[in-house]
Amino acid sequence: MAIHELFPYLCVNDANAAIEFYCKVFEVKEIFRLTEPSGRIGHAELDFHNGAILMISEEFPEFDILSAKTLGGSAVSLHLHVDDADAVVARAVAAGATLDMAPQDQFYGERSGVFHDPFGHRWNVGHSIEKLTPEEMQRRYTAMFTDAG
Repeated sequence: MAIHELFPYLCVNDANAAIEFYCKVFEVKEIFRLTEPSGRIGHAELDFHNGAILMISEEFPEFDILSAKTLGGSAVSLHLHVDDADAVVARAVAAGATLDMAPQDQFYGERSGVFHDPFGHRWNVGHSIEKLTPEEMQRRYTAMFTDAG
């Protein structure tokens, strides 16, 4: 079996607002959207560059397709690797995201911050600050728990 692509598909309670938020914060472009006569967005795609696509839809309770807000949260985090995590997190917070963790240097060689967007989805945004082997990451990970006491 060959897998060609993996697309995150977010269900939101206000697709118009979500598309505007994601385009502004992540500096991405809308590819297209499919809109019902009622105005409900059934499907939209955003170009996150280099072949990365984010798909979005409104809630469809009649098909048990519910947003993170309706469900009271999501067990999924989206990790986005960017050129400048500090700038992206700052734009997100300015646009209405809730800051969970300000950007800081991490044991795994990345500077990253975490926020929840206004639609209930958790984003971890980071950029590389050093190249590490898996062994060095494991050593640091173990030390983090050992040193914590």
